[in-house]
Amino acid sequence: MPHVKGALTTSPHIVPTFQAIPRLVSDPVTELARMGTDASGQVVRLHLGPFRPYLVSHPDHVQQVLKTDWTNFVREGVFWRPLQRLIGQSILGEGEAWASARKILQPLFTARYTASLAEDMADIIAERIGELDDFARTGRPIDVEHQMTSIVNQAVIKVLFGGRITRETAEELAPEFATCATSIGFRMLFPFAPYSIRVPGDRAFLRSAKKIDEIVYPLIQQAQRENNNGKEVVSALLTARLEKEGRADLHQVRDDLVNIYGAASETTAMSLIWLWQVLHDHPQVNARLQEEVDRVVGGGPVRPSHVAEMPYLRMVLQELLRVYPNAWVVPRQTVADTEIGGVRIEAGSQILISPYTTHRLEEFWPRPLEYDPERWADEKNGRRHRYAFIPFGLGPHVCLGQHLFYVEASLVIANLMSKYRTVVANPQKLRPVPGGATLRPKQKLFLHLRPIERNRAA
Repeated sequence: MPHVKGALTTSPHIVPTFQAIPRLVSDPVTELARMGTDASGQVVRLHLGPFRPYLVSHPDHVQQVLKTDWTNFVREGVFWRPLQRLIGQSILGEGEAWASARKILQPLFTARYTASLAEDMADIIAERIGELDDFARTGRPIDVEHQMTSIVNQAVIKVLFGGRITRETAEELAPEFATCATSIGFRMLFPFAPYSIRVPGDRAFLRSAKKIDEIVYPLIQQAQRENNNGKEVVSALLTARLEKEGRADLHQVRDDLVNIYGAASETTAMSLIWLWQVLHDHPQVNARLQEEVDRVVGGGPVRPSHVAEMPYLRMVLQELLRVYPNAWVVPRQTVADTEIGGVRIEAGSQILISPYTTHRLEEFWPRPLEYDPERWADEKNGRRHRYAFIPFGLGPHVCLGQHLFYVEASLVIANLMSKYRTVVANPQKLRPVPGGATLRPKQKLFLHLRPIERNRAA
């Protein structure tokens, strides 16, 4: 049910066209957040020529959109259309396709099921990080984006497809997804552009989407032929769809896997890129985290059981997700006339939730621009609005992969810090830019790895 209109209504904070377009073109992530924080969480209407979406950032309003009246705010419309050409109909969709996918996929992403996959992930991550010894020995810095993406990609591929995919093929998948994510930037910023004409990024997107299908479909068909009920996700997914529907539609399974891969790989890798510059900028955080890893893990190997013994690492990741949430914007479209924060909104309007903005509202986050893991030291006893922290969304559409994120990211960080002292080779202020709906740094970051000399007699 849409929110009932009250007797009192108010006007949204307006950002006129002559301000909104230049600001969003020059720095879309930061400027969108500034529009929301300047309005102190009030509903903002962006005048982008004839296109006029609403920016919603106050936790009360976010709760209404994501939970209280969620059926009136659907994942459809001009902002979703660029992405749906890749993700199809699954957990990032709406309606019956979403409900069916959610029911089938949810058991595969519980904390218990994730724990069953974690041992294999730990082995893959340890093996891949061990391959960085040559960089440490020769003093060559690693390309952080390339290595974090490659390591996470291989771990996720193992979880999804088991041993059915070669490393060479697996490493082709990550750059194709990255191309899809970054090439829809124009259409995300100017969603009113017609699809009858090619805009910047279209050709690259379509080429990469085709390549992804050429990799994923044969793996599904192989798993279907083998029918071995393995614990990797593709086998579990095929089994679940057969049990529920009596058949496994390969196109639907493809959509499911593409949705899962995007959520589990791209977002984790992007978070890990931001981390190393953050640790450089906050040496006291780096030192405390290093002490925890040394104490719990020592020289390794890092096992999933270590993750629960590192509470400070969890706090570091939570604060990282607050300052640099995976999604910088979460679009919705209204089904019926409604009201948010006293602002009347017509059916068919576009709503933009911005975690990057909500996480910077001073009313809920004192010193919002300051990175401080101690915010999370007494999380359970805190009085923070539940919808003030939304890196994975909340409500019925909450991201299924959050358990996987914390395990996967923790394993990568603990493995690196148990083997090496990390030193940023080119420290700088990273500028956030949109990669589709995800948040990524504009600049390249490089990292020196210094081998840790441990007391062999100990």
